[in-house]
Amino acid sequence: MNLRNIASSHLSSDAVGERRRISRLVLRFLLQIILFSSAFNFPAVLPAQVRPPSEYELKAAFLFNFAKFVDWPSNMFADPKAPFLVCVLGTDPFGGALDNALRGKIIAEHPASVSRIKRVADIDGCQILFVAASESHLLPEILAKIRGQYVLVIGETDDFASSGGAIQFTLEENRVRFFINPDAADRAGLKISSKLLALAKIVRDAPATGKS
Repeated sequence: MNLRNIASSHLSSDAVGERRRISRLVLRFLLQIILFSSAFNFPAVLPAQVRPPSEYELKAAFLFNFAKFVDWPSNMFADPKAPFLVCVLGTDPFGGALDNALRGKIIAEHPASVSRIKRVADIDGCQILFVAASESHLLPEILAKIRGQYVLVIGETDDFASSGGAIQFTLEENRVRFFINPDAADRAGLKISSKLLALAKIVRDAPATGKS
């Protein structure tokens, strides 16, 4: 191969790499547009050939963004190299979407990792706990288990937030929305940014119904 062919080969390889890099940046930008439009109720305009993200791809992206808008206590980790665990309790609705959303991400200066658990007893060590619909009936047991721990509890079933969960996903007109219960966050020792609160519907703990 002569010098001209070698140079041409290098240029071709560089061009392909640059096109791939630009393609990734464009897709990331489009996802940010979708998240922004979902939160603010603005229509997202996408090229016809780009598949819009699924409901659980959006929810996975929201989970990561929720984490960025929480003040995580500095003493939360005993080991400075410990992963930031995002746990899914019960039947996982995300498939690979959550792993993709968190791959290579850093939260509170710790590498993000996904853990799928089947029992309330296995919650220890989780920083974010997504309670699948299959386990939502266990919320009182979950809240008792994590008392005194820094755990952001998130779900998607009706009345999840008013029943003591910190964040509840909901769908309104096919858009992903969310409720936030500041009382629940306070009990977990977590402070949620006012910027995130401004995007949410705020709910409070349901009044206790004591028996006489």
